[in-house]
Amino acid sequence: MKGVVFTEFLDFVSGTLGADVADDVIDEAAVPNGGAYTAVGTYPHTEMQALVAALSRRTGRPAPELLSLFGRHLCRRFSVKYPEFFRAQTTLFDFLDSVDGHIHGEVHKLYPDAELPVFRLARRGTDAIDLDYASCRPLEALAEGMIHAAADHYGEPVAIATSRVAEAAGSFVRFSIRHAA
Repeated sequence: MKGVVFTEFLDFVSGTLGADVADDVIDEAAVPNGGAYTAVGTYPHTEMQALVAALSRRTGRPAPELLSLFGRHLCRRFSVKYPEFFRAQTTLFDFLDSVDGHIHGEVHKLYPDAELPVFRLARRGTDAIDLDYASCRPLEALAEGMIHAAADHYGEPVAIATSRVAEAAGSFVRFSIRHAA
């Protein structure tokens, strides 16, 4: 998992709960490098799971809720750091459709070793899509938070239903997204 996700997570914790809480979370998670992450480094996703679990114990909030909140933060940060990806599309659904092909393609140019989730989008008319999320890492709550923040960015309120789909080729999470009134 790319270090930028770790550095942004620790910034998120520091910014919302304070630097002391971020330090406590790092200590409790007992990550091998003591929380010294670089944005360009690559780290095991299990370290992120340990950090989120420690934050969950610290705050009493469920890990999926924390991941979703972090996903919202991360998407907002990406919209500031990489505005060209957001300007290239004019609607939420077009943006989500560009993630797997265009955006992840650009990420691979910068970080050839990045292990990114796969997103497959199927349109269901003009107001609804199914977005399938396949990853070896259980971070669908992070992805859902990012979808909500992207919807906010484009000014398009959405409702999201989440389901796990098991097929012979493997399982994935399906986000059924529709524009909300």
